[in-house]
Amino acid sequence: MPQAKVTLLGAGPGDLELLTLKAARALANAEILLLDELANADIVTLAPQARVIKVGKRGGCKSTPQDFIQRLMRRYALQGKRVVRVKGGEVLLFGRAGEEIRFLHAAGVEVEIINGISSGLAAAASLGISLTHRDHCQGVTFVTAHAQDDSEPNWQALAATGTTLVIYMGMSRIAQISQGLLAHLPAHTPAAVVQWASTARERRLLSSLGQLASEASAAGMGSPAIILVGAAVGEAQSTLANAAWLAAA
Repeated sequence: MPQAKVTLLGAGPGDLELLTLKAARALANAEILLLDELANADIVTLAPQARVIKVGKRGGCKSTPQDFIQRLMRRYALQGKRVVRVKGGEVLLFGRAGEEIRFLHAAGVEVEIINGISSGLAAAASLGISLTHRDHCQGVTFVTAHAQDDSEPNWQALAATGTTLVIYMGMSRIAQISQGLLAHLPAHTPAAVVQWASTARERRLLSSLGQLASEASAAGMGSPAIILVGAAVGEAQSTLANAAWLAAA
């Protein structure tokens, strides 16, 4: 009998054309598809053989318990099924992949990783900016605003890096994020929000750190969205024709 295996597959930010060829092949061969809430539901059309099990996880909403998801993966893998766990965005960024890998390895289940495009990268592409830029910064920092113990990130340390900050799961506390960073960065620091990056529902807001929270609230922006902060974000002003607010056509 072949080795029990689970494939952890990054579905990207929503645009199915951004899936890799490797992801498409894995989906086509899947027998069990565990589908994340934030993945594009149309991805199931690429898995015609699969039994689809929705295992929704969304911040602030009732979610499928993580332990239950892990036990489902183990059960079907040990039955010899071709199991694909579909995660929105990139598997290895803020998706609990570490917990799942450890659990499955402990059960003797092989884990295959198929990377997807992170929503942070899709947001930058939407704005037409480089997250790293020789004129502005030497790096990029991906950070979640949603810690397990509900604590705040060390905004002082993050601001001191001088990198572009790409903040995930932060819309419910965008005012606190802005205040935390304003203690260490100028109010005129370029900032942006991109909601539903890469999809037909995409919306973009270009602002400054001092105005970001109020303008995002006024525009009715919410999750899922990426917050970007840093000098490199200012390059979007020329890319997007100096627009302060853009919604998808």
